[in-house]
Amino acid sequence: MKTVKLSDVCDISSGGTPSRNNPEFFKGDIPWAKISDIEAAYNGFIYTTDECITADGLKNIRGKLFPKGTLLFAMYGSIGKVAFAGTELSANQAILGIRPKVDAQIDLKYLKCWFESNKQRLINQGQGVALKNLSATIVRNLEIELPPLDDQKRIAHLLGKVEGLIARRKQHLQQLDDLLKSVFLEMFGDHTAMKQQQHFLLGDFIDFLTSGSRGWAKYYSDTGDIFLRINNVKDGRLKLDDVVYVNAPASAEANRTRVRSGDLLLSITADLGRTAVIPKELDGSYINQHLALIRIKEEAGFNPIFLAWYFSLPYGKSFIQKKNREGVKAGLNFDDIRSFQVVKPSIAHQNQFAAIIKKVDALKSRYQQSLTDLESLYGALSQKAFKGELDLSRVVLPAEEPEIAEGETTDIEEKQPMEPLFELPAPEELALLRTSEGRKALLGEWLNAWLEQLSDAPFATQAFMDAARQRLWELAEDDAPEWGAAEYDELKTQVFEALEQGRLIQGYDDDNNRVQIIAAKG
Repeated sequence: MKTVKLSDVCDISSGGTPSRNNPEFFKGDIPWAKISDIEAAYNGFIYTTDECITADGLKNIRGKLFPKGTLLFAMYGSIGKVAFAGTELSANQAILGIRPKVDAQIDLKYLKCWFESNKQRLINQGQGVALKNLSATIVRNLEIELPPLDDQKRIAHLLGKVEGLIARRKQHLQQLDDLLKSVFLEMFGDHTAMKQQQHFLLGDFIDFLTSGSRGWAKYYSDTGDIFLRINNVKDGRLKLDDVVYVNAPASAEANRTRVRSGDLLLSITADLGRTAVIPKELDGSYINQHLALIRIKEEAGFNPIFLAWYFSLPYGKSFIQKKNREGVKAGLNFDDIRSFQVVKPSIAHQNQFAAIIKKVDALKSRYQQSLTDLESLYGALSQKAFKGELDLSRVVLPAEEPEIAEGETTDIEEKQPMEPLFELPAPEELALLRTSEGRKALLGEWLNAWLEQLSDAPFATQAFMDAARQRLWELAEDDAPEWGAAEYDELKTQVFEALEQGRLIQGYDDDNNRVQIIAAKG
């Protein structure tokens, strides 16, 4: 592992911005990238840009054009963000284009991983207060750890796989959020439908209303009572990845700001309208002065989870925005809150939505933990890789790949067999799940159903077991048994039986150089 100065192995040049005094420069068809285009890159590639320039606009910036495959590096704002040029393009002066020098032994995919893994180091070198930026000189003088070329490719391939899994987990989390918003609108109506419903004043249903502590709180990192702040409240739910603690005094002020299970929190300063509901496990926590505590009357006919989502989505949030006062700081007072208008669907409908939220949040929690684990894995692997401590002996050197067009899959996406889009059947008696024999029988039933739907597609053990675990959770929720080594052994036995019976066929995947199992036709 040697260390080189980046400018010794790469040609590095910045882009430019045509004069805005001539609007005609921005009416062409030459892609012109900005930082926002790097942030919105499709699977790490920029194919199209928000703005395009003309040939005269390109001349105005002295013909600065980056070839397809150039690594684009953000120097301002999103320091360290990188993407490849998926087509020939130009860029503004906040972006550097990086290409290997002739005969230089450096792989740009490896360099991309290096930038992403050293992002904080780059940010620390940035200058400025409101908007951090790096100079081209700093980037050119960066010291890069550079193993042999083949090892660079192995490292990039390995980290790229983990990076792809991270991207998929983030996508899954976003999809679940989008799903819940769609479910809310489907169950309770969109802006037009809600506008036609009867409205009520929120104040008529409030039992207790207050705001948080105004001065006694001293933060601690790992001991005391949980103290919720505005950054812990978001999109109808609590975020506890940045929680602090306090030692609450025995005082009326502390009693006033202590929350109960089911209380609705609402941000009343800065970013108005953030909402969340206090779960059972946070009963007895405290809030700061930027949050209002809204306790709804028990007989009011409202599920606080419905209200949290109502005020976090556009129609309900519009009443909050109307109350926003002009001035240096945004803010809401208690009279504002009492005057909010709410619709009132049936409590049964609200409870049904709350049950869906509970299930999806449990799934999100699993995905979030998986994301955290993957990010930790990426960090550990990259740290070892750039120190030369990673054992690459069993990492296969990736083959050269064909050109990828926009909309096609890339190596960032894990290639997996298509999974059947169907629901595994529920057992006649849920009591089957409580015994090993019952779970064994259910596993066989589900395997048969899976193979019938699979047709002649490849069979993936992990995909089947993931679907089985998810179905168990849907059926039994908190009482769902853990499926582990015993179930894998049983599945292995049943797969061998299916091979002997001809329901599964063992073949070979030439493209990926591995054995694969395929469900027999018919």
